[in-house]
Amino acid sequence: MGTCTSTTNYLKETQITSGDKNHDLDNNDNFSPDGKWLVYDTRTVEGGIGGCASIERVNTETGEIQVLFNIPDNQEWGPGVGAVSYHPLEEKVIFIHGLSSCSKENPYQQWRRTGVIVNTNNPNVTVYMDSRDIIPPFTAGALRGGTHRHEWRRDGKWVGYTYNDAIMKHLEDSTGVKWNLRTIAVSVQNHKNTVKKNADGENVQGEWFSAVIVRVVPNPVPGSDEISNAASDSWVGTQGYLKADGTWQNARAFLGKVTSREGKQVDELFVADIPDSINVPGEYGPLQGSQTSFPMPPKGTAQRRLTHTADTKFPGCGGVVRSSADGKYIAYQAKDTAGVQQVFLMKPTGGAPVQLTFHEKDVQSGVRWSPDGKKVYYAWNNSIVSCEVSEDTFEKRLKILTAPTAEAPSNIVLSNDGSTIAFNRNVKADGKEEKKQIFTISLK
Repeated sequence: MGTCTSTTNYLKETQITSGDKNHDLDNNDNFSPDGKWLVYDTRTVEGGIGGCASIERVNTETGEIQVLFNIPDNQEWGPGVGAVSYHPLEEKVIFIHGLSSCSKENPYQQWRRTGVIVNTNNPNVTVYMDSRDIIPPFTAGALRGGTHRHEWRRDGKWVGYTYNDAIMKHLEDSTGVKWNLRTIAVSVQNHKNTVKKNADGENVQGEWFSAVIVRVVPNPVPGSDEISNAASDSWVGTQGYLKADGTWQNARAFLGKVTSREGKQVDELFVADIPDSINVPGEYGPLQGSQTSFPMPPKGTAQRRLTHTADTKFPGCGGVVRSSADGKYIAYQAKDTAGVQQVFLMKPTGGAPVQLTFHEKDVQSGVRWSPDGKKVYYAWNNSIVSCEVSEDTFEKRLKILTAPTAEAPSNIVLSNDGSTIAFNRNVKADGKEEKKQIFTISLK
């Protein structure tokens, strides 16, 4: 079936899952390397990740479901699992796992979780990715809190994620100053760390070496590039972006929350350049942090602001920011001069933003790139649409792929070969409450 050329030539939607539980893609990298499986969690709206007991996958051709990991005695307070992503090249998945020490009195929290890896050919056998050490003086290469929405770099050599620090949350509780600030960290297997064991299971020995790469502060100086929150992050390119000297720079793009000159909090697009080795402390402090400070970025890390919308009529950027595979452009959402949310492109080296879309109504989701970088896919007007990245007119570049529905499709994800889009829709079965189900469309 070819790509539609009008609003009436919609692509056929195929419902892959059904039943009385959610199949939540959670806006991750959900396709297996060969495109035959989609991985998801089964969280409920009320229970969230803490109350979610299983990670599963469904065969896109047969509908067969396999349970990859299950917590038989999971409670509403945890430990919980969720937000799973597939390895781009191997039969592995990575997902959030709450601490084994979770209890009703000390439940699953943003700062009480870690990342685990499961080989799909060996279900229920976990490898802990990131180490956790909350016993002073802490350990370089280990974090002190909780990691979230893990994403492999497209070559499979790094994992990036958002992070909340338990030590800084404790400092917030004791001082009243907001120190529970989300930031971004990465992990790699090039280095090792050894974490002290403790009886209550709060410490975790992981297989990868981790470092925070973004600095956050509770009260950014108005008008400065300081930020109080970092999130909506993703890798730049398959192996980074190409610098002027012909070398590749490993980097992660994200939205950072600045304070405008008028004192308003505004999300702006940032990039964090990451050194090849993350085990050497940088100028801001130790990798492992202290009891009164965050873990600090390794030597050679650079945090750069790319957009400056804070003082415009319509400030702010949005969406999960995503880069083309060649690292040439980062796509993000922002309002145009008429106040309509559009897709913009920015080079990771900076410069003027390029407005890609010109809709009359708001774009409803962040984008997914085609593997060749020639198209992006996103939700608009409760449909999935594609937009070419070219010099042609917007009318010629835009294709509406699915019929508009009562609710917008969510969690759009593209297969590695670019032939299939998967997404979530809420479906009511047998008069019961709606459940999040997985659908696909073929772009062949």
